[in-house]
Parts: sequence; C-alpha cells; structure tokens
Amino acid sequence: MNKKIIVIEGYLASGKSTFALQLSKALNVPYLIKDTFKIALCKNISVGSRIESSIFSTVTFDGMMYVTERILETNNPIIIEGNFVPAGVKKIDEASTIKHLIAKYNYISLDFKFMGNTQILHQRFLKREETVERGEVNKIGMDVPFGTFNQWCRNLDNFDIGGETIQVDTTNFSNVNFNTYIKLAKKFMDKQNT
Repeated sequence: MNKKIIVIEGYLASGKSTFALQLSKALNVPYLIKDTFKIALCKNISVGSRIESSIFSTVTFDGMMYVTERILETNNPIIIEGNFVPAGVKKIDEASTIKHLIAKYNYISLDFKFMGNTQILHQRFLKREETVERGEVNKIGMDVPFGTFNQWCRNLDNFDIGGETIQVDTTNFSNVNFNTYIKLAKKFMDKQNT
C-alpha cells in the first residue's frame, strides 16, 4: 500500500509533461497527462473550433479524475499532470476536485508547481503550437498575444491542494537539475503513510 499522489501543475509550456514522463519511468508509477489524455479521447472525433476544444478539455479533466479515482481505490500511487485551475477561473474548480479525492482516499500529495518567466514561456508556447506532437485537439488555432498568455499562466498561481509544494523554475531548462526533483519524489514515495 503506497497511498501517494504526485501532481505536476503550473504554467503552460513549462515542461510539465516531459517531467511527468521522466518521473513515471524513474518511479515506475503510472501517469496521466492532460494533453495526451485529451488526444486519446478525441482520436476519432473532429474538433472544429476553440469552443469545442474547451468543452473537450472539461471532458478530459472529468475522464482523468475518473481514472485517478479508480487507481486511488486500489491504494496505489499515481502521477497526474496538467494546467489544473483553481476556483474562479473556469466553471469547474479542478484544484478542489483533486483535493477532495486526496482527502476521500486518505492519500498524501506532493505538488510540483512549474513556473518561469512568462515572456520566455510564451515564445516556447508559440513554437510548441507548430509541432505535430501537440495534436490538433490541443492547438489554440490563433496567435496568442503575450498579455493573454501571461494571464492564462497567472490564473494558475493560486492552485492549492494542500500537502507539500515544490516550485520548479523552468525559464531555462539547462539550469534545472531534474534529477534533484526525481530524488525528492523518490524520497516522498519512500515515506511511510501515516
């Protein structure tokens, strides 16, 4: 029994998904990544507009929480990743939903909050939008001005699920020692549940 959940959240284009994959391999713990989950859900569906994409984002979160809860029921660890939002940003308070599941199943959480200089992340975001890996369903479909992007990121600042939070500044990837964060996650996973 290892009732641990690692949440990787924060700013757009900050490297959350890449870290989730690395961490999953290092810990041998299953992961759910919001963007790739959405791609899987929409594999056989044509998403024709930004509004439809937003609707599927909500569906994606609900689907992720369904799968997350099934894993929590088995008392096994899980990693979930996404630009999860706190109260007041969307119709659904994703932070409270995650926090509720953690409490319901008496789990311990570790939150990696990915942040950085939003001007640099904005440039990274624009380049990422052009890649095939992004998936059509996740593409914004317009040039997002810096002010809008910055606000999207700042909307995520108040995400809080309780438990320990580790901030990761990914403004410059070469300055980030991801092995240090993987070691912290391993230490967290090795802690006894109380």
